[in-house]
Amino acid sequence: MNSKDQKQPRLILVVDDEARMRRFIRLNLEYDGFKVVEAENGKQALDKLRESLPDLVLLDVMMPDIDGFEVLRMIREISDVPVIMLTAKGEEEDIIRGLEGGADDYITKPFSPRELVSRIKAVLRRVEAVRGTMHGVVEVDDRLKIDFDRREVWVDGKLVKLRPTEYRLLYHLVQNAGWVMTYEQLLTRVWGYEYRDEYHYVRLYINYLRQKIEEDPSHPKYILTERGVGYRFVDFRRAKQQKEEKEKEKGEE
Repeated sequence: MNSKDQKQPRLILVVDDEARMRRFIRLNLEYDGFKVVEAENGKQALDKLRESLPDLVLLDVMMPDIDGFEVLRMIREISDVPVIMLTAKGEEEDIIRGLEGGADDYITKPFSPRELVSRIKAVLRRVEAVRGTMHGVVEVDDRLKIDFDRREVWVDGKLVKLRPTEYRLLYHLVQNAGWVMTYEQLLTRVWGYEYRDEYHYVRLYINYLRQKIEEDPSHPKYILTERGVGYRFVDFRRAKQQKEEKEKEKGEE
């Protein structure tokens, strides 16, 4: 697998009911090297969030049908993606409401392109440092590597083709490596609220993933079953740390 010379551009989801505002934001962000996906309402925003797995969401407060605060609440039920609220109001109570609801920052309209880009970069730096957001090539072990920027999975040095749903499922499992993810959590994050009782979806796609990445799908070592609860991806970070500590101890003997 070839290494990348440059970091892949971050993907920003822009949620605003005004087409002119979305175009203004898109042009300026793309000029600065970001990739952009758009949504014009709350339902679209949640669909795009699941499909595109953006690095950050720009969320307008004043939208018809479902306002930005409600959309933020729904986002926080399925994702910890950083969110910057866009508001035409500078009122302190709106700012506090957004931040208390889980927003990472806010920008008051009208704003300059420079301010917008600066705020986005600052939030990404802060959040990625704290949360350890998955980017670049993650080496699970000598056999399995995942390139989160290119959305590529490599097994034994060969590129494995995953369907979009398979990749999203793997993404959430690896992001939470070492932790059990329940059927409901996986269904809500990968398929959506309306699928949260369809446990067979998870079992079916876990089987698909195991067929593609496990050396022996009948005895998996990456995607582990927690019977009656859900699934857990092996805690490869901890395993790697323990291995390094043992090697260090041997070197000191």
